Amino acid sequence: MEFKDELRHYLRRAREALVWKLDGLSEYDIRRPLVPTGTNLLGLVKHTAGTEAGYFGDVFDRPFPEPLPWTEEDAETNADMWATADESRADIVDLYRRVWAHSDATIEELPLDAPGRVPWWPGERSRVTLQLILVHMIAETNRHCGHADLVRELIDGAAGINSQNSNLPDVDATWWQAYYDRLESTAREASQR
Repeated sequence: MEFKDELRHYLRRAREALVWKLDGLSEYDIRRPLVPTGTNLLGLVKHTAGTEAGYFGDVFDRPFPEPLPWTEEDAETNADMWATADESRADIVDLYRRVWAHSDATIEELPLDAPGRVPWWPGERSRVTLQLILVHMIAETNRHCGHADLVRELIDGAAGINSQNSNLPDVDATWWQAYYDRLESTAREASQR
């Protein structure tokens, strides 16, 4: 597999993992904030869609053809991190998939050393290549997959990379509770030293 294909593979896996975190949950659960900063599953998908549209679109003079009002400079603070009641799960996921197609076309058509410019990055850092942006978006998407992992676990205990691979030890709930209790006990003991 060529290097570009490897990068595309890792980006694709991260995208799919992020969307999978919505599976089987109610509208309430995919939208509800579970930490003080308001992080929620559907908001993570919406944010990542907008971010990817910018990096593989605007950066290479190939703007995503649909308006994304929450990415505009005059948008409400954090408007990209949550879905309004009028924005359905299907709307956001379908948008993200259209962004994937647009991004994949950019990746397909440009060589890894194709130059781009990130207008929101300072000075000399703003000059980039497609390879750098691919690595950046793999990291960005996986970062938000990590957020989604924790939020999903707080909702219903589900964890893992996808429905066939939890990437966790194959143990039962009793083992997990004993493990949790051991870590809690160790934390308390260490705090007393």
